[in-house]
Amino acid sequence: MAKPAAHAVQHIHVVPTQQGTAVFLVLGHKTLVIQVDPTVGEALQAAIAGKPPERPQTHDLMLALLQGLDAAVERVVITDVRDGVFFARVVARQAGPVAEQVAEVDARPSDSLVLAVKAKAPVVVMPEVADACEDMSEALAKLRGGKA
Repeated sequence: MAKPAAHAVQHIHVVPTQQGTAVFLVLGHKTLVIQVDPTVGEALQAAIAGKPPERPQTHDLMLALLQGLDAAVERVVITDVRDGVFFARVVARQAGPVAEQVAEVDARPSDSLVLAVKAKAPVVVMPEVADACEDMSEALAKLRGGKA
């Protein structure tokens, strides 16, 4: 039996909270929320807005290293959630003169999301992760003044 396809993240919304930053991942049929550190939340918000940092940040370094190796972020996959902790993998592809190489690297979802936005790469959520999470669509709509 074929494995269900991953859900594409259609929108990412960043909302500062008292505990840090809430990152809402809108999948279309459902919205998930991941809590991240305020500094990563600020970096993600700036990346979404297309605002370059005053000084290069870690995410910029990662992208520059990949580009220097003729590689690119292909996608970010939110792979698991355990006890409210999310797990992700960054999939990078390098096209060489003779063959392609693909690398999958474990990463924090917060860093992965910033990297994906900066690289203009898609973010997907595995079906079992979406199924395990509460739908936060209404909470996001309330925070945005009724606009989801």
